[in-house]
Amino acid sequence: MSGTSEGTGSAADSIRPTTTERELRDYRAAFNAAHLAMAVVDRDGFVVAANDALGGLLGTDPHALIEQSAADLVDLAAEARTWQAYREVLRGRQARLRCTRRLKHPDGHTLWTEVTLGPVPGTRDVLLSVADISDRRDLQARLRHLQMHDPVTRLPNRALFFERLSAALEASSYEYGGTGRIGLCYLDLDGFKAVNDTLGHRVGDRLLTAVAARLSQCADQSGYGRTGGHLVARLGGDEFAVLVEDSTGTEELVDLARSVLAAVQEPFELSGQRLSVSASIGVVERAAAGTSATGLMQAADTTLYWAKADGKARWTLFDPERNAHRMTRQALSSTLRPAVERGEFELEYQPLVDLESGVVRGVEALVRWNHPQFGLLTPNRFIGIAEEDGSIVQLGQWVLRTACRQARRWQIEHPSDSPVFVSVNVAVRQVWDSDLVGDVAEILAETGLAPQLLQLELTESAVMGSAGRPLQALQALSDMGVRIAIDDFGTGYSNLAYLSRLPVSVLKLDGSFVRGFRYEEGTHPNPADETIVEALVQLAHRLGLTVTAECVETAGQAARLRRVGCDTGQGWLYSRAVAPDRIAEMIGARPGACARDRAVPD
Repeated sequence: MSGTSEGTGSAADSIRPTTTERELRDYRAAFNAAHLAMAVVDRDGFVVAANDALGGLLGTDPHALIEQSAADLVDLAAEARTWQAYREVLRGRQARLRCTRRLKHPDGHTLWTEVTLGPVPGTRDVLLSVADISDRRDLQARLRHLQMHDPVTRLPNRALFFERLSAALEASSYEYGGTGRIGLCYLDLDGFKAVNDTLGHRVGDRLLTAVAARLSQCADQSGYGRTGGHLVARLGGDEFAVLVEDSTGTEELVDLARSVLAAVQEPFELSGQRLSVSASIGVVERAAAGTSATGLMQAADTTLYWAKADGKARWTLFDPERNAHRMTRQALSSTLRPAVERGEFELEYQPLVDLESGVVRGVEALVRWNHPQFGLLTPNRFIGIAEEDGSIVQLGQWVLRTACRQARRWQIEHPSDSPVFVSVNVAVRQVWDSDLVGDVAEILAETGLAPQLLQLELTESAVMGSAGRPLQALQALSDMGVRIAIDDFGTGYSNLAYLSRLPVSVLKLDGSFVRGFRYEEGTHPNPADETIVEALVQLAHRLGLTVTAECVETAGQAARLRRVGCDTGQGWLYSRAVAPDRIAEMIGARPGACARDRAVPD
């Protein structure tokens, strides 16, 4: 009984499935029933088993996939990096690979898939899974389109524009037959705000949409035959851009700008109304190498500003020289105020010589800027900037104090000689934005210089017609004993009778009159110039004013000016602007000793 019993039990155990076999059957059942497309791949990269979901995804019988190359089925060899990672997973050197592949279904449609590979525990095989993410990709594409396009015009927006621009500037974009150049038309509608303000934003949006359509048409015609054409984008508000990749040169961009300008200027029929607008366009074209998206847009923005400043309704081409001047001006503007505090300025002095005796009667103080980057700068490079940003007040105070201190020093060092006066240029803004009268009084008291030894020069346009505070300031300075001079006299539209009511003591004739006294290429001077100067001198003398002639360069000019009664002369005949120690040598010297290069009388 016992032996029979043992024999019976042994037979039953032999036909009962082991735990491992049951698990294997369960795994295979789950594998085949899974909705996720899967395949088991051996270490050589061939399919050992494939489930029904994979067959359905690839449009074939799953059994037909066995012994096929897994890499071929899901296009893993298309990219070198992905292929290398796949080989590492097969060799057991990398735990997992995940990538996105675009596959072609046998019926012709395309599907996007997410492919994952990982080891099968306890074996040398790997598990390949393929998930269809086409719907997710479509949703992402639609969301991206909404995110990257302007809702009003349907054009690419600023984000997509810069994405495309950055890609176009990559060196790899020009490795396959491209020109290596890039161009941009950056435009802004003139007077668009008035449309919004008067007709409302709805009409404004319709106008933007109509403009966008015309821009797209111009871009399509210009980029006909090119892969992808030109990109038209709305960057915000009424600003648009047309990006030209693989530009053939400036001429192509200029032709495009002309067509865009003409298209925009054609009247628009919107909501029963006829609207006319224009555009200002900045045009930039350059080599892509070495160009950044930021640099290109800065150049385009600058050029658009030029087009606006030059009168609108036009296109303007980027000019490196003009831009360099703008950048220099901006650099000077940003460092001008600190430069005064750092002591980067100095004064040179040009003598004012008595035309009868040849003795130095005074000097004009001329400021120079020892710029750490641009070197020694003359006033025409920075005074205009200082007047615009208001730093002329601080700079003017420094010039006035330094010049008065120097004039007093000369007086002390040459006690036996007649003291020379110092003439200082004053900007109108100094009169309006500071207490000029108080500053002068304080500086004269501080330096000990007599008021009669200070002359303040203002331009004719600033003095003529002065009223209110400027006139009161000039009168107070004159009452103090300070001399007031009109600089560059004769260049403006002067009301000569007004001179009698101004507290002016000196007229400085503009150099254009004096230059007319010279012989030019064998021709005689125009006698009208001498007549005009003589009349001005006589008028000034009758009003009790003295006259200084600027830009005296030859002895012949000096002789003629002396003959018509001019009092003092200033110019290269006597000396250029020089350092204070050179002026000290001229003070008290014999008459005419300061002249540098006396020319033969013409």
